[in-house]
Amino acid sequence: MSAGAGEDTAARRVRGRFITFEGGEGSGKTPQSARLVDWLSARGIAVRRTREPGGTPGAEAIRDLVVKGADGRWSALAETLLMFAARDDHLRQVIRPALEAGEWVVCDRFVDSTIAYQGYGRGLGRAAVDDIAAVVVGDTRPDLTLILDLPPSVGLARAAARRGTETRFESLDRTFHDRLRAGFLEIAAAEPDRCAVVDAGAGDTDAIFAAVSRIVAEKLFEEQSGDG
Repeated sequence: MSAGAGEDTAARRVRGRFITFEGGEGSGKTPQSARLVDWLSARGIAVRRTREPGGTPGAEAIRDLVVKGADGRWSALAETLLMFAARDDHLRQVIRPALEAGEWVVCDRFVDSTIAYQGYGRGLGRAAVDDIAAVVVGDTRPDLTLILDLPPSVGLARAAARRGTETRFESLDRTFHDRLRAGFLEIAAAEPDRCAVVDAGAGDTDAIFAAVSRIVAEKLFEEQSGDG
């Protein structure tokens, strides 16, 4: 391939789309993100599914430090720094390379979870999280964020029904989860072009996914191909 042909190929390459799922405990992000990946793949889109904290071996090791153990294991600031340490590795090894190659990325949690959990829920404040995000994340921001919203009592009951070993945040008191939900809704209200709130407390999983896929089609498919 000539140098000119390589340059033309690079010029034609389109950055992939970055979709994140957010929400409190038991909101259904994981199964909904999996369904969206299948839905996108069926439409011929190269898509990668990942999660935070995690997504790389190093980030998964940090995940175990954050989501397991006693409530008082870390301060709010320590949790935040651990989250961003995992995120830096995830961005460098997975998210940015995939987007640059033209793949779509569907991620179960991203920066908004740190804002909500540590900034609002833990009381660290949003400014501190934003300052760290500016250094670690830069301009690698989601094209679309789907916030699955439901009352904390419903989400915690669902989480308890499928409880495994990652119970550290689930075990926190109800006021934490109320602050968490308020944080996500404030994020959505502040960035309506990026964020869409999906009612995850009513209807079955099919109805919730119908809303998710409709939003993705309306927000992102028009620019891709006009195909909803």
